[in-house]
Amino acid sequence: MAPPSTPPSTPHWGSGDPQAFGKAMGEMLQAAAGLTLPPAAVCALQAEYMKEAAQMWNGAVERLAGKAEAEPVRLGDRRFAAGDWAANPATAMAAQTYLLNSRTLLKMAESIEGDAKTKARVRFAVQQWIDAASPSNYLAFNPEAQRKALETKGESIAQGLAHLWGDVQQGHVSQTDESVFEVGRNVATTEGAVVFENELFQLLEYKPLTAKVHERPMLFVPPCINKYYILDLQPDNSLIRYLVGQGHRMFVMSWRNPDESIAHKTWDDYVEQGPITAIKEVRAISGSAQLDVMGFCVGGTLLSTALAVLAARGEQPAASVSLLTSMLDFSNTGVLDIFIDEPAVQLREATIGEKAPNGPGLLKGKELATTFSFLRPNDLVWNYVVGNYLKGDKPPPFDLLYWNGDSTNLPGPMFCWYLRHTYLKNELRQPGKLKVCGEKIDLGKIKAPVFIYGSREDHIVPWDAAFESSNILKGKVRFVLGASGHIAGVINPPAAKKRSHWVDGKLGGTAAQWFDSAKEVPGSWWTDWAAWLKPHAGKMVPAPKAYGDRSHKAIEAAPGRYVKAKA
Repeated sequence: MAPPSTPPSTPHWGSGDPQAFGKAMGEMLQAAAGLTLPPAAVCALQAEYMKEAAQMWNGAVERLAGKAEAEPVRLGDRRFAAGDWAANPATAMAAQTYLLNSRTLLKMAESIEGDAKTKARVRFAVQQWIDAASPSNYLAFNPEAQRKALETKGESIAQGLAHLWGDVQQGHVSQTDESVFEVGRNVATTEGAVVFENELFQLLEYKPLTAKVHERPMLFVPPCINKYYILDLQPDNSLIRYLVGQGHRMFVMSWRNPDESIAHKTWDDYVEQGPITAIKEVRAISGSAQLDVMGFCVGGTLLSTALAVLAARGEQPAASVSLLTSMLDFSNTGVLDIFIDEPAVQLREATIGEKAPNGPGLLKGKELATTFSFLRPNDLVWNYVVGNYLKGDKPPPFDLLYWNGDSTNLPGPMFCWYLRHTYLKNELRQPGKLKVCGEKIDLGKIKAPVFIYGSREDHIVPWDAAFESSNILKGKVRFVLGASGHIAGVINPPAAKKRSHWVDGKLGGTAAQWFDSAKEVPGSWWTDWAAWLKPHAGKMVPAPKAYGDRSHKAIEAAPGRYVKAKA
C-alpha cells in the first residue's frame, strides 16, 4: 500500500479535543492498514469520549476548588495504584486521560471494518501501542519513581541505569534475580540419571521414592521450545517428583538446545529421533511392552504424531496418553493466529527453512521469548521496565520466571513444517493427510485411553482448542479444565491448595457444552490425574535398585548437560 500523501496527525495522550483525537486516530488506522471506521461508530465514540472527558475535567476542577462533594480520583488500574498518582492533580489528570484515550482506541479498533484476522491484528497492534505509551513507563511522568529518586538522593536512578546496562549485556529484560538459580542446584533437583542420549535429547530416569512402583513406566515428553524443568522446578511444586512419589517409574525427555550443527533437523527427525526413540528405549529398559505417556504443550503434538506413526506401523505402545495444554486441532490458536499467514510462513521458509538459499538456520530462542513476553506486555515487559529501571528495584527470585527466561533455539526446517502444517493448514487432525516418518498418519488410530487437560485462561493454547482433541482421539477420554494460564494452571501442586478445576462435563459436543455440564472442584487437578493414571499403570512391583539396565548405564546425574546449554 502506498504511503498517504500527507502524514496523519499524531494524537496526544493529554489532548483535550476529543474530535481532534478521534480524527487523528481514524487517519492513523486508515494510513496504517487501509481500514475504515463506520461513520456511525465514529460519531458514537466521539459523543462518548466528550461525555467522559467532560466528567473527568469537571471532577478535576471541583477537586482543585476544594468542593466537599467532589468525587475522589478512582483510576482503577494497578499501574496507577500508588497514592502518588491520585494525590497530584497533574499526574491524576495524565493517568485519567491516558486511560480514557486507551479505552477509546480499543473501541475504535473493535469498530473497524475488516475480516476477523485483520481486526485481531489491529487490536493487538493498538494494545501494544497503548501499553507502551502508559505514563507509568516514563520517569518524567511517573510520580512514584520520582519520589523514590528524591528519597534515595538519586541512588534509585543510578541503580536503574546499572540494571539497564546489565540487561543490555545479557540481551533481555530481567524478570527475576537470575543469579539466585542454577539448574541442578536449586531447580531441576529431583534425583535421577541420564540413561540414554542422542543428538536431540537425553533420557532421564528418576530414582524411586517408594519401595514398589507400578509395573508400567511413565514417559514425559516436554515441549522442545522450552526446558523440561518447568515440570521439576522446586521439590514442593515439581510434577515429576509428585508422580515419582505416587509410585510411578519416571522417564523424562530433556531436549537438546539446538546449535548450528543440528539446524537442518526436520519435524520427521524430531518425531523419529525424539518420542519414538524414547518410547523404544523406555520399553527396552523396563521390559514393559506398554507405558503411560504424557505430552505437554508442543510435546503433546510431537507425542501424538509419534503414536500415530507407530500405529501406522502396527504398534500400540501406549497404555494411556495424557495431553497437557496441547493442540491437535489448530482451528483456534488464540492470539498466536495474528502472526500466521502464507506470507509469514513463506518468509520463514525462505530464511531458515530446509531450502533456504544460505542453508537451514535456527529460530533463535530470544526471538521466541520476546514474542511470548509481548503477548502479555504489561505483566512481562513494562512491569519490569518500571521496577528495574525507573525505580532501581531488583526483581525478586521466582523459579518460574527464571525458567521462562531460559530460552531455547529451534531448527528452522522443523519449525517451518510445524508452522505450515499445523498453524497455517491445520492438517494434523485430518486422517491420512500428512506423511510423517514415511507413514500416512491418522490420530484416530491411536488405541489408548486419553486424559486431556486445558487451562481456562491459557492465551497460548486456548482451552477450547485443547478440548477439541477429545473429538479427534478415539480412545476413552477424560477432560479436565484447570484455572489460571498456560503454565500456572499446570504447575499447581495439591499442597498449595490453590485455584480449582472442572470435571465430568458431557463429552461429544462443544467445549461450551462441556463446561455448562461440568462441576467445579476446589484445589489442584493433579489428584484427579493421579487417580486416573493408577489403574492404567498396572500392578505394583519392587522398585529397581539401579538406573537403566545392562545396556543402558547411567551416563551422568540428572538433570544432565543438555538442559544446561544456553541459547
